[in-house]
Amino acid sequence: MRPVRSVLYIPASKERALEKARELSADAIIFDLEDAVSPEEKGRARALLSEELAAADFGARLRLVRVNGLETPWGAADLLSFANHPGVDGVLVPKVNGAEDLEAVARRVAKPLWAMLETAKGCLNAGAIAAHGRLVGMVMGTNDLGRELGARVRADRMPLMAALGVSVLAARAEGKLIVDGVFNAFRDEEGLRAECEQGRDMGFDGKTLV
Repeated sequence: MRPVRSVLYIPASKERALEKARELSADAIIFDLEDAVSPEEKGRARALLSEELAAADFGARLRLVRVNGLETPWGAADLLSFANHPGVDGVLVPKVNGAEDLEAVARRVAKPLWAMLETAKGCLNAGAIAAHGRLVGMVMGTNDLGRELGARVRADRMPLMAALGVSVLAARAEGKLIVDGVFNAFRDEEGLRAECEQGRDMGFDGKTLV
């Protein structure tokens, strides 16, 4: 199984970012069609990413595409574009609340699945999500999760500990990968190191980066 120590989000609508991603040393890349792309850019970003993944060499990096949810106007088209795309190693499903959300995507794509855990319901159902037969790994969406919980931002992430812990338990129980959420203060190297060490000590396989 490939390492996922560093997992970098790249907005699918930004040509320069897509070009730069070929040279960065991350273990995995999440090409983001969801939060990082404005509604008016969704269609162009989908076409641009499809062309880029077909033509560019990203080396041994794991290539994941975070699609828009099926409940949105763009989700079905995203899945159609990347269901069998040769340049994609997996589809990352946003805001997974239960195994049924994964199953709805699994019926449409042949790729391995990854799940974003970024809601209270998703974390409470982490065991069932992790047990899905097509799932390879889970990604914590700590920013959205914190907002939904109404949690205060703290350096020790104490308000998120219950959700983070149960998600790691679920992943380990089912033998799935799990990646920690992003660290927002990108100029605070000491804070980043502390949060990476915390995630490592909790049992996460790696950390997402922006």
